[in-house]
Amino acid sequence: MAEEKNKRTDVNKLGEFGLIDHLTEGFVSYHENTVKMVGDDAAVLDNGSDYRLISTDCLVEGIHFDLAYTPLKHLGYKAIAVNLSDIYAMNGFPEQVTVSIAFSNRFSVEAIDELYKGIKTACNNYKVDLIGGDTTSSPKGLFISVTAIGRVDKDKVVYRNTAKKGDLICITGNLGASFLGLQILEREKQIYQSTPGGLQPDLEDQSYLIGRQLKPEARFDMVELFHKANLVPTSMIDISDGLASELFHICKQSGVGAILEESGVPIHPDAEKKSIDFGIDPITSALSGGEDYELLFTIDVNDIEKVKFLPDIYIAGEIVPKEDGIKLHTKGGNIHEIKAQGWVHF
Repeated sequence: MAEEKNKRTDVNKLGEFGLIDHLTEGFVSYHENTVKMVGDDAAVLDNGSDYRLISTDCLVEGIHFDLAYTPLKHLGYKAIAVNLSDIYAMNGFPEQVTVSIAFSNRFSVEAIDELYKGIKTACNNYKVDLIGGDTTSSPKGLFISVTAIGRVDKDKVVYRNTAKKGDLICITGNLGASFLGLQILEREKQIYQSTPGGLQPDLEDQSYLIGRQLKPEARFDMVELFHKANLVPTSMIDISDGLASELFHICKQSGVGAILEESGVPIHPDAEKKSIDFGIDPITSALSGGEDYELLFTIDVNDIEKVKFLPDIYIAGEIVPKEDGIKLHTKGGNIHEIKAQGWVHF
């Protein structure tokens, strides 16, 4: 009994999603309007005529951002954009946000003003209302928590667990650039700190990659296109932790496998070049980098004509039976098992 009482399990053993599953196991819904609880990009509530979507994200200094190279205005913008991305991943549109912050006494009023300038810019860009939040002190560093509230028509909501055999795998935009932007910033930080007098960073010609890291955009334009084209994906998730990790989420929750074509994974030329400069295979940056905030979604094969002529969408594979696994078909014709090695939260 004493041994059981003193048992200690490291959270790293479970990982973020394993920990969430562990902590929320056994929770039941007491209200009929709770349609979707934990386990997707957003919770879903029945609002009568439509569904309400609610999602919360936290950004913690030293874990999710480094103020050595992250301007506070950019951080405020990013805090909103990455949270709204979860609403778009449900095929919905955000309408309101709340923002809660905790900060230490090293932050002045002027510094917090800069953070909120970025928050305001994002709210204006995405047409969402800041409706509340909380402000408190922190013994160390800066903590930001954003809750996004949105809506979606009941017949257009998209979950992670509804992909089916034969569906086509699609990706918006391009992948890997944010990860490489982070590598550049980390490299220049190390050079600056290790050089007497502080050698100024060399960021020339790296604006695209660094911009993808410091000021990512949520793909509201894609969701608008889906609605105009009367396209409802069979499943969808935003790419925050890396393509491999997100594909695993869809496959695990849908009970399917996948074949991903390397030739179909979109990678920006700047990201491809910088990957090679860093000695990294470009497909590895795309699969495991994270923080791209593009959309990974699946469509019924009968909807291919709706996707063919939409801009910035790439067909990158197919959903297969679960027993076939989750695999990458390389440009060289080889087939490899994909491992989910994206962002690790613990």
